[in-house]
Amino acid sequence: MRNDVIPIEVKGILPSSPNGFAIFLGNEEKVFVINVDSYVGRAIAMAIRGERNERPLTHELMAMIFDSLSISVERVVINELRSNTYFARLLLRAENEVHKKIIEIDARPSDCLTLALQYKCPIYVAEDVWEEVEDMSELLEKMREVQRKQQQEPPEEPPLFGEESK
Repeated sequence: MRNDVIPIEVKGILPSSPNGFAIFLGNEEKVFVINVDSYVGRAIAMAIRGERNERPLTHELMAMIFDSLSISVERVVINELRSNTYFARLLLRAENEVHKKIIEIDARPSDCLTLALQYKCPIYVAEDVWEEVEDMSELLEKMREVQRKQQQEPPEEPPLFGEESK
């Protein structure tokens, strides 16, 4: 694993299509977007809010298996961008009374992000990926502004039966 990484965090999550979500990742300097399917997008949103499903989702099941085997998620590194597809590495620590072991696994960034949020572990991006991605900070700020306005404005009520709309 390379050491030239930049710490990032999840800055926001928005539905981007009927079948997906845009996950905004970054820091104070820059923000970029990873698109995920709706299943993983909902799992990430639940992890951000600290919510759990009535029955375990796949990522929660993975976490339960990790916990039962004394495995912890150490960190996530988004390490490559190839043909508009992100790649990531999941670093796990397996530790028991006999041995300690660091395990590095190739995984989808969306799965890594969900586990990182569940375990509250650091998320990083490789410096070369960071330099390649487009800064989406302005888009995120515009989306937040729209959301703030929607929360401040009372919803329009339809006119009562027989009244004309103004």
